Amino acid sequence: MKTIITYGTFDLLHIGHINMLERLRALGDRLIVGVSTDEFNSIKGKNSLYSYADRAKIVGALRCVDEVIPENDWQQKCTDIEKYNVDIFGIGADWQGKFDDLMSHCEVVYLPRTPSISTTDLKQTLSKIDSATIQQIKSGLDSVLDLVKAID
Repeated sequence: MKTIITYGTFDLLHIGHINMLERLRALGDRLIVGVSTDEFNSIKGKNSLYSYADRAKIVGALRCVDEVIPENDWQQKCTDIEKYNVDIFGIGADWQGKFDDLMSHCEVVYLPRTPSISTTDLKQTLSKIDSATIQQIKSGLDSVLDLVKAID
């Protein structure tokens, strides 16, 4: 069995995330996704729209994802690779070269980004929208979250 692992915040889940996760899953038999905890995001200077619990539940509901684990810090990757008997560590090409040190533990794959989509760009666009529109968008996202919860 070939196991793949990746990590990310996965806030404002979009087609780029889905494409990457599906491509990673196609590389093997099992995909483990480390979702950054709220505490770790705080250390990274990130502020997520959704809590860790909600982001983990959303990612875990995807067919291509076999297991979700919390990402608590930068150092846990080597431990996780060993613990889960990982064959491939995969992540977006925007991280090219940043995880080459993991090559002594497993194969490292940098996947190309989906053109014209990024969470950063989405957040910048949203920051320019008035508060009433933001509430409508959040309400729509909450509806999607409710649907994901109903799947359980």
